[in-house]
Amino acid sequence: MSDFKELKAWQKAHALALAVSRAVTASRASGFAELRSQITRAAMSIPANIAEGRGKRSDKEQVRFLRISAGSAYELEAHLTMARDLEYIEKVRANRLIDQLQEVRKMLFGLIKYLEGDNKA
Repeated sequence: MSDFKELKAWQKAHALALAVSRAVTASRASGFAELRSQITRAAMSIPANIAEGRGKRSDKEQVRFLRISAGSAYELEAHLTMARDLEYIEKVRANRLIDQLQEVRKMLFGLIKYLEGDNKA
């Protein structure tokens, strides 16, 4: 297995996690502490699971961690939507993060498809 940091999906997920962390840190809205924690954990889980899966011996094991990562991406989207709608995060900023997140999720599903053999010769 190659270094997980070489994967474009990990690079994008890492950048997203940093951007999400900055966005929730910037918001000091009262009542946001618990949701902020959930958002941060979901965001950090995406690149962490990509990295963990990359260290596994088989494609099947790697796919399992990529699916966990995709699940965290869906969770993060739900949390960001809630934070946006509650006006804890500025609408434009939240929508930008959701756009980034959707790109990461597409990359995850593309990698899953590849590893499951749909693109292998």
